[in-house]
Amino acid sequence: MTTPKEYYNSLPPVAKTYATICFATTGAYQLGLYYPDTIALVYKDVFKQFQIWRLITNFFFLGPFSLPFAFHLLMILRYGVSLERGPFDKRTADYVWMFFFGSFSLLAMAAVPFLWSPFMGASLVFMIVYVWSRELPNTRINIQGLVELKGFYLPWAMLALDLVFGNPLMPDLLGIGVGHLYYFLTVLHPLAGGRDFCKTPLWVYPPLHFFHSILATSSSRKKKWKQCIHKLVAYWGKGYQMNSPVQRDPATGVAFRGRSYRVGGTTTRDSREGETNTVTTQNGATFRGRGRRLNES
Repeated sequence: MTTPKEYYNSLPPVAKTYATICFATTGAYQLGLYYPDTIALVYKDVFKQFQIWRLITNFFFLGPFSLPFAFHLLMILRYGVSLERGPFDKRTADYVWMFFFGSFSLLAMAAVPFLWSPFMGASLVFMIVYVWSRELPNTRINIQGLVELKGFYLPWAMLALDLVFGNPLMPDLLGIGVGHLYYFLTVLHPLAGGRDFCKTPLWVYPPLHFFHSILATSSSRKKKWKQCIHKLVAYWGKGYQMNSPVQRDPATGVAFRGRSYRVGGTTTRDSREGETNTVTTQNGATFRGRGRRLNES
């Protein structure tokens, strides 16, 4: 069974980053560090007061800590991670572009007063679920331990659950619309012989290479620091290295080392073979060197 730290470190980078920012945003709100009005999508403040951050921060707030918040976060960690490890494996730039495309499309839709919402994070999460349902339509899933169905029907089942629980349906419908638009432009239309209008632009790649180089540099630095510490420990002979073998307990399992005496004689001999010993005979003469008995009793 993995620990929470091991599970978190095993997550792919894009889904892990988005889930972490959403959790941190809600955590900061619960601590009273900001008011939601300061990060909400308000086009009046964006164009008149140049509060550009509202175009980005509104996608990170999934509401206060509650059951809907936990539900949306689990959707990112399950279906977002499944997408990144499955259809978008080794296609990190394409996966990041999917997030950008969904954000741009939702911002354009929010310009319509009827479709506007102060926070579009729920719609972006639902877009991830819809794309997952189209990429993995035959995957068997279980909803609340009651209904088992194919992945293709997952968005509609979640839409029905929101209807039963009395949650607003507009964020879900916007996510389905944007997700279908993305899937149509990137998969269905090119398969039908059309042009790929939603190809990942080149400007997405340099930032990913930059962050990858930072992570690689930090990991190499940590490795060099560990090697330096191990050398210092080996030089000074103090402490134990983290990757050293288990040290032998000197109190157990150690053979006798030193000078031994036989009963009935005064001949002494060092237990270590090959060293020069001092042997004292009965007449008081001292013999120096290695002594051997002719007859072993």
